[in-house]
Amino acid sequence: MSIDSSMIPASPHNDGPCGHTHRSTRRQFLATAAVGAKVAATIAATATGSAFTWGGCIGAPSFGGEIVGPDRVLGHRLRDRDLPPPDTSERHNVVILGGGIAGLSAARSLAQRSIRDVVVLELESETGGNSRSGITAVSAHPWGAHYLPLPGPQAPEVLKLLQELGVITGHDALGRPIYREEFLCHDPAERLFVHGRWQEGLIPQLGLDAGERDQVTAFLARMESLRRCLGSDGLPAFAIPVDRSSQDPSLLALDRITMAQWMDREGFRAAALRRYVNYCCRDDFGTGLTQVSAWAGIHYFAARSGVAANAPSHSVLTWPEGNGWLAARLREQVTPAQIRTRHAVFGIRPHDHGAEIDVFDATLGRSLRIECRALIVATPRFVYRRLRGLPPDSVAQYPPWMVANLTLNSRPESQGMPLCWDNVIDGSPGLGYVHAGHQSLSSHSKGTVLTYYRPLDHADPSTARGEALKADWSHWSDLTLADLSVAHPDLRGRLERLDVHVWGHGMIAPSPGFLWGHRLTAMTHRDGVVHFAHSDMSGISLFEEAYIRGLRAADAVYQQLQTTA
Repeated sequence: MSIDSSMIPASPHNDGPCGHTHRSTRRQFLATAAVGAKVAATIAATATGSAFTWGGCIGAPSFGGEIVGPDRVLGHRLRDRDLPPPDTSERHNVVILGGGIAGLSAARSLAQRSIRDVVVLELESETGGNSRSGITAVSAHPWGAHYLPLPGPQAPEVLKLLQELGVITGHDALGRPIYREEFLCHDPAERLFVHGRWQEGLIPQLGLDAGERDQVTAFLARMESLRRCLGSDGLPAFAIPVDRSSQDPSLLALDRITMAQWMDREGFRAAALRRYVNYCCRDDFGTGLTQVSAWAGIHYFAARSGVAANAPSHSVLTWPEGNGWLAARLREQVTPAQIRTRHAVFGIRPHDHGAEIDVFDATLGRSLRIECRALIVATPRFVYRRLRGLPPDSVAQYPPWMVANLTLNSRPESQGMPLCWDNVIDGSPGLGYVHAGHQSLSSHSKGTVLTYYRPLDHADPSTARGEALKADWSHWSDLTLADLSVAHPDLRGRLERLDVHVWGHGMIAPSPGFLWGHRLTAMTHRDGVVHFAHSDMSGISLFEEAYIRGLRAADAVYQQLQTTA
């Protein structure tokens, strides 16, 4: 899902940490009258997560599908330490634990410096982490992250990557990047189902009274002001990567309260606006505005500063397979022999001259011991703590997610605006869906894939995770169809497959006090020859954060190897 691109001309606004006066240049917010029958009762019913039987029919569904993703048997063996001891050993210069974006970034960077004695150990059967993707006979599709906003000047590493990958093809006379048109999200980009019909943009427009419209106007104006804001140290108030943001105490204080508390304090209480901001927090962090810090919630809106010669600043880059396209490009510069999938690390012992790692090769059914001079841990920090035998960190929270890919033989009907890339149902327990076929050059094809996202934030992460791991495919397919049927009552008749991926630890959630407190700082400390490279170190799960963390770890390892050669 993406940040809504609708912005409005703002009246002069002179409060907040910076007090900048501005006028937005983004497209107008259109206020329209309420129309159609309300569907709130149906949405409320789906939010309970109760069982769903389509049209009162009982029996086997007319479509197929399965739960894909992590090998639960291997996971249980790893958890229970039901693994044989190592019976062979190897030595390598560098081991990278984790084949997500950070791990691939580090491996690619080392390869570019001709450091080839590198092994990437990945628990799953494929690399990519939460940028993993899949493909059906109809279309490629994402299983997780699915877009990249235009990078800003604070992330030159990402801009350089996009040039190397041919996503940026040149620059205009003003130095603005020129992006390949087929990678820029096509119009129409976003729509919202509200009061029985689809409207353009993700901010509710239908049925708002004058007071609610004024609050939406004021909120968007404030976000634009904060996007342009500089702290007392001259740095952007909110930046990507996070650690290039201003350290102005008045700004960092926003991390000590929730987004809901900040909105209360500032008088942003309109129900439609709160639903929209809650959606945005759940979209980026897996949990709502009552759990996310105000700094993180505002960062969602105010950190993007990208520009382009051939696209508006709010544009995003996307592919049918989502960020799986980027993961595949990163992997291309790492030789297949360097990447070992279905390898479960079950012990790490750093020492003065390197580290000793015990690994179970699930394909061969045997364990080995790897000695290395440097170790890059590109997995969530809780994984490393478990492998080192350290007590769990009770502070960092990882809400679980469910993602479903629905393969359709034809596109669903829509009341109001036609099918877009990003399609959200107002007030839904899910986050709606992205249309994988939106970027396809063969858009005339009748069939397509819809990727549905649902953060499981109805309970604390541990409880929700336990429930999710017990649920079967029928539960998830019923839940998905119950939610989407609000907007598409014809969906079941067009459905050929419904496949599900459950992310037990979706991504880190920045609760109050986490981003700018001692807890996150402690997570970034190097452990001897162990270097950390994961977006966890930033406290926000973004492609840019993971990619740059991978580069930094590779830089540190390169220096270490040069020093100890």
